[in-house]
Amino acid sequence: MFERNQKTIFVLDHTRYFSIASEEYISMDFLKGKPTDAGGSGVAGGTGSTGAQFSKSLWTCACESSIEYCRVVWDLFPGKKHVRFIVSDTAAHIVNTWSPSTQNMSHVMNAMVMVGVPSRSMPQSSDYSVIHGLRAAIEALAEPTDEQMAALAGGRPEDLPRIPNEGRVICITSARDNTSMKSLEDIFNTVLLQQNALAAPPSKKGLAIDHCHLVILNIVPLGVDSLVTNRSLLKISPLLDVEIHTVSAPNISYKLTHLILDHYDLASTTVTNIPMKEEQNANSSANYDVEILHSRQAHSLTCGSDFSLPTSIKQGATYETVTLKWCTPRGCGSADLQPCLGQFLVTPVDVTSRPSSCLINFLLNGRSVLLEMPRKTGSKTTSHMLSARGGEIFVHSLCITRSCMDEAPAIADGPGGRVPDYRIAELGQLLKMSRMLPLKAKDPGAPNLSRRLPRYFPLSTSSTILFHLQRQISWLPHFLHLLVKEDMDKQEEVRCQQHIHELYKSASRGDVLPFTHTNGARLKLSKAKDQYRLLYRELEQLIQLNATTVHHKNLLESLQSLRAAYGDGPLKSESGPSLLRSYTESPLSPERLEPISNSSASGSSNSNSLLKASKRRMSSSGQRSLLDIISSAERSQSNKRLDFSGRLCTPMGQVAKLYPDFGNNKEKDSLTTAGNAGPNVKEESIRI
Repeated sequence: MFERNQKTIFVLDHTRYFSIASEEYISMDFLKGKPTDAGGSGVAGGTGSTGAQFSKSLWTCACESSIEYCRVVWDLFPGKKHVRFIVSDTAAHIVNTWSPSTQNMSHVMNAMVMVGVPSRSMPQSSDYSVIHGLRAAIEALAEPTDEQMAALAGGRPEDLPRIPNEGRVICITSARDNTSMKSLEDIFNTVLLQQNALAAPPSKKGLAIDHCHLVILNIVPLGVDSLVTNRSLLKISPLLDVEIHTVSAPNISYKLTHLILDHYDLASTTVTNIPMKEEQNANSSANYDVEILHSRQAHSLTCGSDFSLPTSIKQGATYETVTLKWCTPRGCGSADLQPCLGQFLVTPVDVTSRPSSCLINFLLNGRSVLLEMPRKTGSKTTSHMLSARGGEIFVHSLCITRSCMDEAPAIADGPGGRVPDYRIAELGQLLKMSRMLPLKAKDPGAPNLSRRLPRYFPLSTSSTILFHLQRQISWLPHFLHLLVKEDMDKQEEVRCQQHIHELYKSASRGDVLPFTHTNGARLKLSKAKDQYRLLYRELEQLIQLNATTVHHKNLLESLQSLRAAYGDGPLKSESGPSLLRSYTESPLSPERLEPISNSSASGSSNSNSLLKASKRRMSSSGQRSLLDIISSAERSQSNKRLDFSGRLCTPMGQVAKLYPDFGNNKEKDSLTTAGNAGPNVKEESIRI
């Protein structure tokens, strides 16, 4: 009931430093709705534009982003999650309390207007510090909320310290270096221990703080380097965890949006291809995108084994957002909500933008919007629906997989009902492997049951390529058996390397995989390259789940290198989110359109470098390693070129002589040089 995110306190530094400009200049010179210079906005210094410009202060950037943070919290968790603000300069100024009357946007914004921007004439004194706010934040965490007071209403006074009490403090400040940050951590930890000592008997002043999460945001102007290094979550003491982020002032909103996803278990969804009419020309329309935030369960409830979430990263952000396509809107009817698995409140990320306001007004007028997501087979299905109820907007997770409301299978459908290709024989073998018998004494040598069970088991033949082909490819069953072995040795690794290379050679020749009519109709793969790409992905997923030894990891590296050489799979030059998506996507996920960049021009060179690195790693794999096989293939290609003439004309066992005519023509060359020296000197003297 009382989670860590129930209490969140913002401590805003109100010292003189936060009165300086953020160095992100916004042009104010507009002619007919268009700025005179597009390069004036967002450029430090503002030298590119001759019109009027202004730049927000560090204080304004911090206030706007923190208020936007609490707006998202109060929109998605009305009355359940609490956010407080404390402003620190010479003392700690309390902006609001845990009371519901002060937990609203109007109260916080009016209070921030009264606080105002720090004055530049403020004296530079040690009395102006963010430490006052951190002390007040710890005292505020010890104060009980209305929910905690209600839990104490029926209890005894001695039960007061036993109420769970955790919270999070987000401090927006600016420090010189890591030493200053370390002092803030030590002071905060010391005050936290002192507060818990006051809450202990016999004083019992407030609630004891069970745990606190301190997030320090070090803010600097745009283009300014900071000596404070970023640090992930670190446990300082049993009561305190600290993380540090250094971010420029214009990007603090993106950072807080990224943090709020983890703080409240939220997910981002971007509704794409929303048709909207232009303000200048009402007869034409353009497509816009709107990003919304909601609970992460809205995606986890919907996705099944046949679906994959298409993700992307918005420009300027560091978190992933799920992209769902706009469908034809319709009225909210009971038929649309019948297969609903759950509904969750949503809120837009940019609430003031025109596309967001248009979408909100459209939904509040009683319309609903269906959202599409791709299937693994390439088709699309409606997975979510946006609708409004009682003035609030919800995202509905629709049931797009088989459910209990489906019609019961008939006898004429055969085994498995409407899914006739269940792997019944393999499932029977799995049941035999899972059979347990009672023993009189414990056998220490008995393997663990969880390790004996397969970590990757597709239920139907149509949902897998790798296990479907084991009936058509003779060596594939033994190969799959070696991959899932817990104790793979060196010889088995070499044998697996050779099998992987067999697949690579088949793909290079363009051989079509021997699918039967059932799986071929299911996957609709018309190109051999698509078949091998899906096969490589599923094989990589299988090896990743069973990579318990060094030999498994060597196989995984070899397969990833071959995927890169084949034009599939992540390269080392790709970004971190792209590498993560390639590992988390299912094997039969649809292809993703990547943005055009300079890296695409150097894709072949990166693939060759990866392939060569893989060859070096596998040089000691055995007498006939993958390196030897690929090297022999390269030598056969190089034989088409003419060899060095000295090697061709010299008998075996002898050393070829370099420049054989050099000694015989020495006198001739000297005479020729002497004959040509006179005219050159004369010509040179005339030129002078």
